[in-house]
Amino acid sequence: MGNLFGRKRRSRVTEQDKAVLQLKQQRDKLRQYQKRLSLNLERERALARQLLKEGRKEKAMLLLKKKRYQEQLLDKTENQISNLERMVQDIEFTQIEMKVIEGLKIGNECLNKMHQVMSIEEVERIIGETQDAVEYQRQIDELLAGSLTEEDEDAILEELNAITQEQMELPEVPSEPLPEKIPEESPAKNRPKPELVAAS
Repeated sequence: MGNLFGRKRRSRVTEQDKAVLQLKQQRDKLRQYQKRLSLNLERERALARQLLKEGRKEKAMLLLKKKRYQEQLLDKTENQISNLERMVQDIEFTQIEMKVIEGLKIGNECLNKMHQVMSIEEVERIIGETQDAVEYQRQIDELLAGSLTEEDEDAILEELNAITQEQMELPEVPSEPLPEKIPEESPAKNRPKPELVAAS
């Protein structure tokens, strides 16, 4: 009734998992058969000894023939177990390989999508812009760090002097002679006026 209202769960058991399980079950059954045969062989050998002691050689011979046939069965069983185990290992390894291939396929699809977004031309353009920006920043750093040559510093000083000369407009020198004596005025007026000094 649980599936009435809920959706069906998809089984995570694959056909390969079922095959591996069946192979392992068959292997286990063969091992049980092998143990039974081994126990029978020991019993029949002991029984053959007993028969020989009793003087029943014909019966002992027949029992040893049966024992020999069972030993051949035991060898065949061992070969079949070995084949089953090899097949289980092959299936399990193939499952691992399939997962690896699926992972590679997904990774390849992801790389292709990324390559569609970024073409080689786009990457070259971005790298070029980055190199230009780095070069421009290096030039700014050199200017700020004071790594100017002597010629650059001389040119900067000349330009500074020219700008300073332009800004300083000095008054014209009077062409008339100055009076010889300045009339005396009140002591407050006699104080010397502070001189203005041009900043250089």
